[in-house]
Amino acid sequence: MQRTPTADSQRIFAPGIFKDEVAIVTGGGSGIGLATAREFVRLGGRVAICGRTAAKLEAATQELTALSSASHVYAASCDIREPAQVEAFIKNVLATWGRIDVLVNNAGGQFPSPAQHISPNGFLAVVKNNLVGTFHMCREVANQWMIPEARGGRIVNVIANIYRGFPGMVHTGAARAGVENMTMTLAVEWSQHNILVNAVAPGIILSSGTAQYPPQLLERGVAETPLKRAGTVEEVAASIIFLASPAAAYITGATLRIDGAQSLWGRTWELP
Repeated sequence: MQRTPTADSQRIFAPGIFKDEVAIVTGGGSGIGLATAREFVRLGGRVAICGRTAAKLEAATQELTALSSASHVYAASCDIREPAQVEAFIKNVLATWGRIDVLVNNAGGQFPSPAQHISPNGFLAVVKNNLVGTFHMCREVANQWMIPEARGGRIVNVIANIYRGFPGMVHTGAARAGVENMTMTLAVEWSQHNILVNAVAPGIILSSGTAQYPPQLLERGVAETPLKRAGTVEEVAASIIFLASPAAAYITGATLRIDGAQSLWGRTWELP
């Protein structure tokens, strides 16, 4: 039986490695985003989080401020599907701290459904959130800060386990596959600007997002995972921190699978 790591067991990074650096984490009010923001501030960084739910952002800000100080946390509502809101958010972060070193594109959302039951608007909404919104953030951070003077930086995109299709979630499967291809494309195009672009692909992760799914769906996912357990948001955050850290200075265009080998084995969809 595999033992689930504790949050403390994931804290293996050197204190202060992000001192004076600024990280943006979209969807930073809960789940993987909040766990990632927590690690950045714990390691000395300043964190700007955004999302669409004011209550989540307020609670997250209080938690993050308690770990560091109010001067290390910035939070604002931002719908990443809207280019004007993304542009304004990035401008405000730069006005507050004068730099952006890391962008973590974590914001996203989807709902389980057979493909034939997804409406055109439902499909488009998920693609706009998970793919188009991610591009808006990448483009704006690059144009406003990372590309000028080849300042560079790190971009880490959070996708999903898409490697045997995504039955039951065709909308997000298509969108996340697009983000993986975009990750590889931007890694090549923006290497001349000293920007490293990578992705992480979580499998079954116990988080506020998966808590909304039917229990039987999660149980089946765990059963189809060779390690026979779900992952934790701290494990995903640790992988994101690694890709943003000096240890990953020669890694770009890669996707790190955090799925207990689920993508290599088992079924995810019941056939008649």
